Amino acid sequence: MEPAPGASAWDLGVTAAYFGLVIAVGLWSLRRGTRRTISGYFLAGQSMGWGPVGASLFASNIGSGHFVGLAGTGAAGGLAVGGFEWSAMFIVLLLGWVFVPIYRLAGVSTMPQYLSRRFGRARIRLCLAALSLVLYISTKISVDMYSGAIFIREALGWDLYTSVGALLGITALYTITGGLAALMYADLVQSLIMIAGASVLAGYALGAVGGYAGLVQRYPLALPPNTTGPCGRPRPDAFHLLRDPSAGDLPWPGLILGLGIISAWYWCTDQVIVQRCLAGRSLTQVRAGCVLCGYLKVLPMFLMVMPGMAARVLFPAVVGCADAQRCSRACGSAAGCSNVAYPRLVLALLPTGLRGLMLAVVLAALMSSLASIFASASALFTLDIYQRLRPHAGPRHLLLAGRLWIVALVGLSLAWLPVVEAAQGGQLFDYIQAVASYLAPPVAAVFFLAVFVPRVNEPGAFWGLLGGLALGLARLVPEVALGTGSCGVPGRCPPFVCGLHYLHFAVLLFIATVIIVIAVSLCHPPIPRQHLHRLVFSLRHSQEPRIDLDQGSPPPAVPLQDVQHGGPPEVGVGSKPPPLPPEDPLWSRVVDINALILMAIAVFLWGYFA
Repeated sequence: MEPAPGASAWDLGVTAAYFGLVIAVGLWSLRRGTRRTISGYFLAGQSMGWGPVGASLFASNIGSGHFVGLAGTGAAGGLAVGGFEWSAMFIVLLLGWVFVPIYRLAGVSTMPQYLSRRFGRARIRLCLAALSLVLYISTKISVDMYSGAIFIREALGWDLYTSVGALLGITALYTITGGLAALMYADLVQSLIMIAGASVLAGYALGAVGGYAGLVQRYPLALPPNTTGPCGRPRPDAFHLLRDPSAGDLPWPGLILGLGIISAWYWCTDQVIVQRCLAGRSLTQVRAGCVLCGYLKVLPMFLMVMPGMAARVLFPAVVGCADAQRCSRACGSAAGCSNVAYPRLVLALLPTGLRGLMLAVVLAALMSSLASIFASASALFTLDIYQRLRPHAGPRHLLLAGRLWIVALVGLSLAWLPVVEAAQGGQLFDYIQAVASYLAPPVAAVFFLAVFVPRVNEPGAFWGLLGGLALGLARLVPEVALGTGSCGVPGRCPPFVCGLHYLHFAVLLFIATVIIVIAVSLCHPPIPRQHLHRLVFSLRHSQEPRIDLDQGSPPPAVPLQDVQHGGPPEVGVGSKPPPLPPEDPLWSRVVDINALILMAIAVFLWGYFA
């Protein structure tokens, strides 16, 4: 089967109408809050209900990198990549029931701000803010731009950088003018249409191969022409979620332990995700949003991974190609063509009009994800870096600095695009997880110890974070510089450096960071209890006044109640617990029951596909 020609005038019209709807929702949402205060711009005035919170968590996570990357890795390796999505069904509950209560009681707006309040010095706050911005550029912004450009190149024939330029122009303008409230209301609309559009395409794709039973029969036979060696052949364990611990492309110990660490970093400590939870108007509303997001995370396996496998069945010569010259002719990338699986399905299977809707869905996913990242990166830069450098800057000055930083992020991400295109044998989702495995475990370790181990102090956390990052960079730099290679073309990185699977490396890096943090902490005096009330899990219900360790930091130029999302300031000597919105006991019980149902569904799915 050959792909249909590119998007028609009708398709482009549907796409334009869809963007008009999203922009209209964004403009409407501007009337519901203010963008002229720090709280209104960065935290939506802490006024969001469970629907916008859950939809925004899902939409912020599911960017175009998921549509392109999940389908591409599914086409290349089978179902196991869906485990990356299903692990979130557990971790998102950890976010709502453990971490968000601590962050809200701490009265913080950003994750580096929490570490500063927990440990009392600015250096770890600056270090985490800088690392987060590096991760946004290398694993989020550039990946979403690249995957969106692949889609536009397939549909419209534009080249990579022309496509990226068009997308960034629209998204940066949308983010700079809107603030978090506009993004979250737009995310609610976009999530509904993303799910509806992806469901239609999944129905067409699985119908074309004879349903799930037909996919099981035909996928192992989806070989590119003239295949002689092992390259280009589907994996024999393609329909297994848990794979061999040594020979598997996603070994099960790494998929459970290593992925759990990376997921915990992303869902529980990443600014993009937590910022949406801090915008909720009550803790029960936030938890309900987390449960909604967990239910929605069931879908990517069926809406993206399985359709990607169906694309390999329908287009084996392109999606399954393994020869560099043939791949270059087929899709413009010598590293492989699995990333074009989803765009090919859209253009080949859907009728005119629906193709335009799916083009809009994927591009809207890109815009939603990019806008979320831009908003969070702007908050990190403004509140954790720029305000430290310019402590007397006023609110307008700070907001302008955050908006200009978005423009700088665009340029840095464009410069990283060639690395994304060549990495991990052309499998986009593997690249995302590999980079996260080398840089995220130290952050996850520091946050977990900060929340659960009161004995951990600032020297231990700081040197543990730096030591863990040094170990991660010792793996990341050679892998990027020398290349990982692809099937039949081994990379130049020595096996003793790059031979260990990245998910297994994440486990060892997490353990090494924990050891460093605890060892250094034991060499320094513990933090007195009076500084830890409502900052650690064991003292989360404490009613005693807290003396904040970061009270000696330069005072912010904007009112503290503005920085700390509208609540009473909790900085200074003898600060008391902030008054929290009242919770409805019945609604809280309903949310708890749904959390248990979500965990039961997750256990069943993992067991059924294991």
